[in-house]
Amino acid sequence: MLVTGFALLVCTLFAQRPFRQYPAWEYFNFPLPKDWNVPGEWTFARLMYPTTSIRLDWQSEYRRGYDWREGNTNWTIDYPRSDRHLAAAINRLTRINARTVEQPVNLDEDDDVFNYPWLYAVEVGHWELTDAQIVKFREYLLRGGFFMCDDFHAANEWEVFAYTMQKVFPDRPIVDIPDADAIFHTVFDLEERYQVPGMQYVNSHKIYEKDVLTGSPAHWRGVYDDHGRLMAAICHNMDLGDSWENADDPIYPQKFSDLGIRIGVNYLIYAMTH
Repeated sequence: MLVTGFALLVCTLFAQRPFRQYPAWEYFNFPLPKDWNVPGEWTFARLMYPTTSIRLDWQSEYRRGYDWREGNTNWTIDYPRSDRHLAAAINRLTRINARTVEQPVNLDEDDDVFNYPWLYAVEVGHWELTDAQIVKFREYLLRGGFFMCDDFHAANEWEVFAYTMQKVFPDRPIVDIPDADAIFHTVFDLEERYQVPGMQYVNSHKIYEKDVLTGSPAHWRGVYDDHGRLMAAICHNMDLGDSWENADDPIYPQKFSDLGIRIGVNYLIYAMTH
């Protein structure tokens, strides 16, 4: 059994696409760690996606005309610093040997997505998967993959996200995750959660990123399969990516990074064990 398990791990590692980097929205010169080319048991897989044609906000106009397949669009927000900080936390707080660098995943290219048990997407209030991507994404989730999405806000971004998600699972509702669900208790007990804002909080002192007058409370939602396994964990009106990205920045409040990292650890361990 040990030989078989080792063989499967080796096959998975060699089946994965080589590490690659893309220009990011926010910065381009984040240095590679010294061991960037050392394989690990787990890799932070980040979903690349087309940006919606709906004009939601300044972001929709600012990057119009950019090719999402070459970076510089919404899927690269917080990338790669956020990804690498969470990988460092996984190495420090669990027994999982995480690769120190992330892997962007393009559903159009090949079947590389099936090599990763945990897939993350940011700014999904600006995504719009194609029909072919939806088919592969659905297959990924039904075959045991786990999807976490984060950093989208208010009703208009929710509607854009839900439009694509309902195409993925037209017969499965998005529901609130109960406090007793295992995902909140795999490593840390997270019954008492609070809204995690992005870096904008440092200047605005607003927990809510949008709808600041009426308020946009945090929602931990998900989509379950037929066996009660959470396939998709949806973090609405919060910015966990920023809490990972800025975990080493003294001006960003520690309590937000503390909770953000605990959520990330729990979600990953759930993905690896359910």
